[in-house]
Order: sequence, then structure tokens, then C-alpha cells
Amino acid sequence: MTSPLITVVAAAVVEQGRLLVVSKQAAPGVFYLPGGKPEPGEDAQATLLRELDEELGVRPHGLTRLADFRGIAALEQAPMLMTVFAATLAGRPRPAAELARLAWTTGADGYRPLLAPAVRDQVIPHLCASGRLAWPG
Repeated sequence: MTSPLITVVAAAVVEQGRLLVVSKQAAPGVFYLPGGKPEPGEDAQATLLRELDEELGVRPHGLTRLADFRGIAALEQAPMLMTVFAATLAGRPRPAAELARLAWTTGADGYRPLLAPAVRDQVIPHLCASGRLAWPG
């Protein structure tokens, strides 16, 4: 039996050459882009506004839709469709709700092997190709 498709909306926040990543209490050793699943009737931007407020206590600005990525959700191990927006944040993010930690990674630090596969294998190459992030090879 095939698992249902999980829909996720996430923010790619890059500041000073670093990408914001978060881990969840349910899987503190895996880092994702901040965001989450839409509620019924909620569009992608509304989802992102709500999730970033709940999880990080911040409001995103300058939302630019980057791309949709398909993969396997790291936690649920089910097919996933992730819509990613580039964003800047108003305020200093702090982990709340179901988050365990947040980090700013350059790719040259210890977070690289901890990134969820879709972030590592799809989102980061897209950010690099578009000139939004410089990531060591």
C-alpha cells in the first residue's frame, strides 16, 4: 500500500552565507528547513506565516517562491511534496512548539551530514545554482 503524499511548505532563509535549519523534538538529530504542513484551506504563504510564528516566533518577509521538490519525508518515510520559499526574517528566531533546536549552517560545519535528504540533495543544490547560497563542494 502506498503512503499518502505529505505536503510541506518551507522557508530557505540565508543570512551571511548561512542557511537556517531546525530539528524537531521527535527527531533531534535531523535538520530541516523551517516550515510545516498546511491546515485545510490554507495556502502556501499562509502556512509559512503561521508555522514560522509558531515554531520560531518570527515573521517572514520578501517571500519568493523558489521551487517544488519531491522526495521522501525524513521523519514519516512517506512521499513528500515540499514547496520552498526564499525569505528574510523579522526578529531573531528562537525554537518553540515542536522544535528541539535551530542552527545556522555554512555546509563546512558538522550539520551537513545531519540534513534531511531533500534539503541536502535538492534544496541546497538549487540555492547554489541560483546564487542564493555558496556551499562547499
